[in-house]
Amino acid sequence: MKNPASRFASTLLALSLSLAAALPMSAHAQVAGLGRVDLLKENLTVPGKELVQVRVDFAPGVKAPRHSHPGEEVAFVLEGTLEYQIDGQPPVTLTAGQTLFIPAGAVHSAHNVGSGESRELATYIVEKDKPLVKLAK
Repeated sequence: MKNPASRFASTLLALSLSLAAALPMSAHAQVAGLGRVDLLKENLTVPGKELVQVRVDFAPGVKAPRHSHPGEEVAFVLEGTLEYQIDGQPPVTLTAGQTLFIPAGAVHSAHNVGSGESRELATYIVEKDKPLVKLAK
């Protein structure tokens, strides 16, 4: 018979693995050198809308896949240099402290064009119960 601490550790591991398997992988998590940390998700007073805030971390040279969101995004560069490409518009390069508005449904990408790590704070006002990221075809 296992001791209580060992049984607890086994149960905790099984629960963690089950939860991890049930959570969908984000498009950002599928690219090496690109990470996403979910910070905030809150309902808004506007019916059917929610606010989502995440930090996206880019290793040097990493480019996010072309994608869109079911609502508006405000990207704020926290660190480094990121080049944003919104379909139909010229590329825009931003450094720490600069922001960019990305319209709802606009297909776009971001590329770390600096020599070090880059990070952005992305704030979305999106439709509830829809995936935050939709990969472009």
